[in-house]
Amino acid sequence: MLIDEIFTPDSSRFWPADRWSPGQEQESFDKQFVRNHLEARVASGEWDKTPPGPRIPDAVVEATMDRYVEAYESLTGSRMQW
Repeated sequence: MLIDEIFTPDSSRFWPADRWSPGQEQESFDKQFVRNHLEARVASGEWDKTPPGPRIPDAVVEATMDRYVEAYESLTGSRMQW
């Protein structure tokens, strides 16, 4: 049975092969980067996971977008046109 997230750049099953390292948290093409940011805010006491969530800083949004663009370009062989 197949369910959601198969063959999408948002799937945590896709990692850049040249940066993969066994036994380490992988630099993936999914939303884990945003999750890590939010969990750090929970750990520091800035947020208790009560809605609404905190504003995501522009730097985190841009770094997340960079990951999605890299996934697109890797999969298609095409550069994103802005």
